[in-house]
Amino acid sequence: MVVLLQGSSGSDVAKLQAQLQDLGFSPGLIDGNFGPATEAAVLAFQKSMGLLADGIAGPRTQGALGLVSNTRLPSVLPRVTVPLVCQMFPQTPVGNIRAHLPVVRSALVEQELVDKPMVLVALATVRAETPEFVPSSEGQSRLNTSPGGHPFDLYDYRRDLGHTGNGDGAQFKGRGFIRLTGRADYQRYSAALGLGTQLVDNPELANDPVLAAKVLSSVLKGKERAIKEALLEKDLKAARKLVNGSSHGFARFAEAFTIGDALLT
Repeated sequence: MVVLLQGSSGSDVAKLQAQLQDLGFSPGLIDGNFGPATEAAVLAFQKSMGLLADGIAGPRTQGALGLVSNTRLPSVLPRVTVPLVCQMFPQTPVGNIRAHLPVVRSALVEQELVDKPMVLVALATVRAETPEFVPSSEGQSRLNTSPGGHPFDLYDYRRDLGHTGNGDGAQFKGRGFIRLTGRADYQRYSAALGLGTQLVDNPELANDPVLAAKVLSSVLKGKERAIKEALLEKDLKAARKLVNGSSHGFARFAEAFTIGDALLT
């Protein structure tokens, strides 16, 4: 399937224009040339359908128009190799990348997050949160442990994390590639991944590489639309906050994303 955008031309563009016209979104002349008027019509159609409004007629937009049946996004994963990811993670041992990149790639395929923006966000998130490319546990800091307090005591009564005390802070501290944090999210993603209560009963499972990759991709899938909207505005900081809730690790996130974006152009 051909992705159609400003500058495209030919019979596929003419079919796109005709279908937009039929649905009440006039692109102007049906001339087979994708110009500003066609882009405006595509944008209007996308907004009306609740699609990502980027003005590009990709698989999902063409599928909504009834022009194609296959709405899968083009995959960049065949190009996401160990040497490429090593450039995105310049200080990371290559052995860690070689060991864990395959499970991350597989988890992204499961969630159909194979297009360039979401693959880059996934890898940049790993770089921001676990730059060694190994699932790991959150360490103690002034943000989670009070002076003289027991480890992670500042998390114990965080209602936004689903905690009610009784050592919840340490039990459900951040773990994995994306630092899954809080009883509520351990419950949520344990259920979402078909694990019942396994992540709640045994939180250390969140550091299993396969499960950590699945949690990463599941979190990103739930935020896919919002992340892509932030990227349309070239707002990497907003994209980072959507994933993490803060800009923690933003410098690493932005560097990895920018390097990967250039390499996958």
